[in-house]
Amino acid sequence: MEKRNEADIEWSEYDHEEPAFRRKELSNAVDASALGCSLYELPPGARSWPYHYHTANEEALYVLAGDGRLKTEDGLEPLTAGDYVTLPADERGGHRVVNDGADPLRYLAISTMNEPDVTVYPESDKFGVFVGSPPGGRDERPLEGYYRIDDETDYWE
Repeated sequence: MEKRNEADIEWSEYDHEEPAFRRKELSNAVDASALGCSLYELPPGARSWPYHYHTANEEALYVLAGDGRLKTEDGLEPLTAGDYVTLPADERGGHRVVNDGADPLRYLAISTMNEPDVTVYPESDKFGVFVGSPPGGRDERPLEGYYRIDDETDYWE
């Protein structure tokens, strides 16, 4: 067993031309390999990772504080403290967290850590490939990258 207190883990900040959001990689702080867990904090007006779904990793969200919305394939669903959401490893698990509330939105994101994984980004028509370490993993990857879905090539080319 390895134990760390969240207060002792540094925040990573993600700022991609939108209001920044913060993340503490809890699982990586204790060298967990089969289960991922991160603490996220989105200030008002912030959004998490672009809308996506995984093909090999199931995810779940547990809202600790604040109110916001979860973008899904069916539209925007309300999120509030105490909500637990499961996201299957297929297009039904497509998601993006949006804080349209007045206070910071804090939640845990939990995932299986399977590899290889293909992550699909339907709104930008691309996908990511992760071999050797799953998304969120820290091991070296012999193959990874992002590609346009339309960049199809013939098997024999």
